[in-house]
Amino acid sequence: MGKKKAMVPVEKLDLSTVKYEPEVIKAPHLTGLMLKLFVRMVEAPVIGSLIMSFLKKQNKMVELLQDTVIPEAPMFKPEFPPKDAEPSVVTADEEGKPEDRVESALKCLPHYDPPSCWSGDLLPSFRYWKIRDYAHAYRSKIVTPSMVAEKIISVIEECNYHKPPTPLLISFDAEDIRKQAAASTKRFEEGNPLSILDGIFMAIKDDIDCYPHPSKGATTWMHEVRSVEKDAICVSRVRSCGVILIGKANMHELGMGTTGNNPIYGTTRNPHALDRYTGGSSSGPAALVASGLCSAALGTDGGGSIRIPSSLCGVVGLKSTYGRTSVEGSLCDSGTVEIIGTIASTVEDVILVYAAILGSSPEDRICLRLPPPCFPDLSSLENANTLGSLRLGKYTEWFNDVHSTDISDVCEDVLNLLSKNHGCEKIEIVIPELNEMRTAHLVSIGSETMCSLNPDCADGKGVKLTYDTRTSLALFRSFTASDYVPLSTWPDLFWAFGLSDEGMHHHMEIFKKADVIVTPTTGMTAPKIPPSALKDGETDMQVTGYLMRFIIAGNLLGLPAITIPVGYDKQGLPIGLQLIGRPWGEATILRLASAIEELCAKSRKKPASFYDILNIK
Repeated sequence: MGKKKAMVPVEKLDLSTVKYEPEVIKAPHLTGLMLKLFVRMVEAPVIGSLIMSFLKKQNKMVELLQDTVIPEAPMFKPEFPPKDAEPSVVTADEEGKPEDRVESALKCLPHYDPPSCWSGDLLPSFRYWKIRDYAHAYRSKIVTPSMVAEKIISVIEECNYHKPPTPLLISFDAEDIRKQAAASTKRFEEGNPLSILDGIFMAIKDDIDCYPHPSKGATTWMHEVRSVEKDAICVSRVRSCGVILIGKANMHELGMGTTGNNPIYGTTRNPHALDRYTGGSSSGPAALVASGLCSAALGTDGGGSIRIPSSLCGVVGLKSTYGRTSVEGSLCDSGTVEIIGTIASTVEDVILVYAAILGSSPEDRICLRLPPPCFPDLSSLENANTLGSLRLGKYTEWFNDVHSTDISDVCEDVLNLLSKNHGCEKIEIVIPELNEMRTAHLVSIGSETMCSLNPDCADGKGVKLTYDTRTSLALFRSFTASDYVPLSTWPDLFWAFGLSDEGMHHHMEIFKKADVIVTPTTGMTAPKIPPSALKDGETDMQVTGYLMRFIIAGNLLGLPAITIPVGYDKQGLPIGLQLIGRPWGEATILRLASAIEELCAKSRKKPASFYDILNIK
């Protein structure tokens, strides 16, 4: 038996000796017939385990999982140190009414001037309609929610006849939308809107319950084994604020993919280039927001599933600290890396929806020692001073490890603008064991996925999944933690949890000298959709590696993170900048994101596929 390698205890690690190791993924890119044959082989009892063992060895996973000893004790859920107070914030009551929190958040936003926002000559060449624009239009009787609803219904019904098809929703009921819109219209006629979110149109990802729609998770069968009898907690919160829910948005099946490819319901197209992927797994939510059809959408993020599509589609996506929002009523409600979060076209709209949905579960409130949630006070004079004091941590070698230098160059330009315009200080940092963290995240999310799907796979539902999902399950099944067996035989999962503790320590050390960690959101812009992948899907781990390059800490360690659109590559495809904050530091990253958005506003371009739903001339 080979000698096991012991990792250096975190307190003894000399960061000056840490060398960045670029991620190298060795796996075939398969579509069509070759993908089908590959799936049959990896699902075969003997040859399948041999193939998976070979691929894991090729990618050094065996070396990490079996031959490495971690000195730290396992961390089974993210465990956060006490939070320092953030400056210039407004605290909210997470146990209060969602509409009261939304009102508190509204007061934190900069002054809204309807005339300049609607007809000013100083407006950028393109600008998304904000939630406050819709609210002004309703209150001024320029349009009604019912009028807007008819436009949205018309577009959604036409999308199925597009060439190529642009399937945005999996479940859609025009009459239900009309009913919700009529109730909102009546409230405005009576001068009684429930909140600033009243009459605002939102989509819900298909793995989050939204009654009476089924939650299929973009499969053909999940709704047969899991009924929906009420809204998920987050959905009920936005509904109580008057939000109009347009249906269940398309996604990568069971959230197990980064592109948004879906052979069952059709692959959602990127509004900026219809021959490109949206990113996944929250493909439909990001595309709906980017195309102007919805002000916001709810998605889930267990491995970048909000941030990746938001970045590729040129919109804003917030992944809050683990436990800050309840996941009750979603397909991922028993995981340790997933959250429900917000996708919107602007930072202020993200803040308003985040205010509505925040509020932890009773269990998390006890074990995670949550501090009160807070919003950045963007209306105060102190905001500029607070911005100027922020220190931005950048790991240059990691930052520059991208498919095209367009990405790192654009993101670097934004950091320079922050320094020049606001006085933010850039600090060089080092993050050890990034590849180990990626493997730990894969083991964690894979083992949890298998545990939740094992009963259904045993009943024969597994063969009804798409080929790329079955490929992922074959890999997950090879982890010993994915079986229902005594804890003593779960070495891979304990290894992952131990790595979580190491990673948390390293990041907390970084946050002693930096307030925010800055990275590109993805290592590549929206990849092309191979025509051969539309019918049967595809597996391309190199693309997955680029898309997930910078997202792991948000999920494995539960840290808050946000992506903001900051520019475009030479092909005109959106580039996102990611801000990773301290635990419970949503206010800080939202404040910085708002400043970045303002700096980049003039360069924002209208997507090739865009619907001017408010359309007020």
